[in-house]
Amino acid sequence: MNRIVFLLEERSMKVLLDGLLPRLLPGIRFLCVPHEGKQDLVKSIPRKLKVWQEPGVRFVVVQDNDGGDCRTLKQQLVDLCEKAERNDALVRIAVQELEAWYFGDPNALARAFGNESLVKIGNKARYRDPDVIVKPSRELKKWVPEFQKISGARKMAQYLEMGTNRSLSFQMFLKGVERIISEVGEDHGENESRTGR
Repeated sequence: MNRIVFLLEERSMKVLLDGLLPRLLPGIRFLCVPHEGKQDLVKSIPRKLKVWQEPGVRFVVVQDNDGGDCRTLKQQLVDLCEKAERNDALVRIAVQELEAWYFGDPNALARAFGNESLVKIGNKARYRDPDVIVKPSRELKKWVPEFQKISGARKMAQYLEMGTNRSLSFQMFLKGVERIISEVGEDHGENESRTGR
C-alpha cells in the first residue's frame, strides 16, 4: 500500500495540500501531518521517521524558509531524515512562506478571492519573483484585508495551477512529489488525508 506522508510545519499547509494534491495529481494516496511550528516539526521528524513502519510509505518534509538560509535549512532537515535512516525522504522549503506560492499564481489569487484586480499583481516588480518577497503573508493582507491563513489555503487549493506558477519553490515541491509518485508506482486509491500528530 504505497502512499506519501507529508510532515508539515503548520495546519495551513495541510489545508492547502488536502485540496490541491487530489486536483493536480489525481490518484495520489497521501496523509498530511501538521505540526505546531518549526520546533515541533524538527523534534518530530526523527521520531516519526524511525517508528513509522508502514510498508511502501515515503516521506516529504515541508517547512517555510522565513528569511533563513534556504540551503542550510534544507541540509539540516535532510540530516535529520538521514539520522532516522530515511535517505529516501524528500525535503522541500517554501520560500519564504507558503503565501509566496499564492503570489506565484495571480490568476488563482484573483479567482480565490473574487477580486479581478489581483490578476495585475504579477506585473508589479516587487511581486514578479514571489520567492523573494520578504513576508508574503503580510503583503497578502495588504491586498486582501480579509485574508486568513486557513480559509485562504482552502480557497487557493481550488485554483493554484502547476505549470503557470512563478514560485520556483512551488514548482520544485510539485516536481519532487511527482518524482516520488513515479518511483513508488502509485496506485489510484483514494486519498487518505487527515489531521494527525
